[in-house]
Amino acid sequence: MRGRMPKQRDQHPIGWMPFEQLADRYDAWFETDRGNHVFEIEVNCIRELLKGMPRPWLEVGVGTGRFAAALDMDEGIDPSSAVLKYAAERGIQTRVGKAEQLPYPDHRFGITLLVVTICFLQDPARALYECRRVLKEDGHMILGLVPKDSQWGKLYAQKGAAGHPFYSVARFYTTKQIIQLAEDAGFYFDRATSCLFEPPDQDVETHKSLHDGIEENAGFVTMRFSVNRKHGGINANIRV
Repeated sequence: MRGRMPKQRDQHPIGWMPFEQLADRYDAWFETDRGNHVFEIEVNCIRELLKGMPRPWLEVGVGTGRFAAALDMDEGIDPSSAVLKYAAERGIQTRVGKAEQLPYPDHRFGITLLVVTICFLQDPARALYECRRVLKEDGHMILGLVPKDSQWGKLYAQKGAAGHPFYSVARFYTTKQIIQLAEDAGFYFDRATSCLFEPPDQDVETHKSLHDGIEENAGFVTMRFSVNRKHGGINANIRV
């Protein structure tokens, strides 16, 4: 066992409700200097893993559509109609729905993208299974997260404990836990990129290069998983 895995019976608040109630506040953060810098770094971290991937691309938990627009996603889904209004204005084809029950047929997409979405899901194991179901046989799932054991993850968890409207409903994970969840859902690890190496109380620098693989001190890690057509293990890109 690589750490305690979330069980469906665990009590957990509905993670998407703050986004429904505070969509404008969430979206406005990206307009701040810090928010814009962090966003640019994370987009580049994700974009590196999208190169050459088969289409169409779906973002699960698309939110206000900032990542979807920057990364040229084809479609986006979210349970919050409030944030989807922003996404639609950014030119994203949107649909209301939950990650745990994606309203799409089998083998529809070449990419399913989740950008910190998993932290707000009530049943992440079911959601990853659904991401696997709607992928083509040559498809990939790309998942971006703030690792629980990073300085950034620890700070956000502290803010959540203090009552932050978004982080208080988040459940953070280590990269090992995510890999285990993905493998259980029928994926195998393919590649990762890491970024945000500054402590969260310092200014971020957009010019700093990405690192290939999973870096222990990274505040944001993007992992790409392939559909598991045969038994596959964790490859050498992982350094944890």
